[in-house]
Amino acid sequence: MTANEISEIRAAIAGERKDLADIVTGLPEPIWDQPTLCAGWRVREVVAHMTMPFRYSSGRFMLEMVTSRGNFNKMADRLARRDAAALSTGELASSLADNIDHPWKPPGGGFQGALSHDVIHGMDITVGLGLDRRVPESRLRMVLDGLTPRGVKFFGVDLADVRLCADDLDWSYGSGAPLSGAASDLLLVLCGRRLPTGRLRGEPAGRFSVA
Repeated sequence: MTANEISEIRAAIAGERKDLADIVTGLPEPIWDQPTLCAGWRVREVVAHMTMPFRYSSGRFMLEMVTSRGNFNKMADRLARRDAAALSTGELASSLADNIDHPWKPPGGGFQGALSHDVIHGMDITVGLGLDRRVPESRLRMVLDGLTPRGVKFFGVDLADVRLCADDLDWSYGSGAPLSGAASDLLLVLCGRRLPTGRLRGEPAGRFSVA
């Protein structure tokens, strides 16, 4: 990445975090207990997970990984639930708002991974709650352009016979039976999320929608 590209993606990260901080700061208290697209997590667990890198040092992160026997997913779930219970909604919202310029990068993911992390989990919240919020096209394109087979494989979604076809951007992924929808919704499909009925079109839609 060039210095200019790094500057652009860091500005995108900051913009996404600010937008999401504004959204969660204005949520009524009961909404924090509503489910999201991230299975098993309410809004409070998702925000706790998104802000975990801002609250945990590298040393403490490694200690938590050891406690979870090196299983990142188990550690992430355990900490999200623990911190969601320990921190108030105001503290969780502030943790996001106060760190819009934080330089955290996921191991091996770089700033591209940081933007993807924020965009995807932000949509876990907004789509899950039915909020009318669209990820700005420039940020969404950055995430889509950074997709790799390895990254998709991480989520364990079986797309062997499916071709994702965005109807709002010039973007597609894979081959097989066409599955159409907004590019942001198809990104969620790639990440293993099941979407509300009606957001996807095509023969495979039922496999990736809420029953």
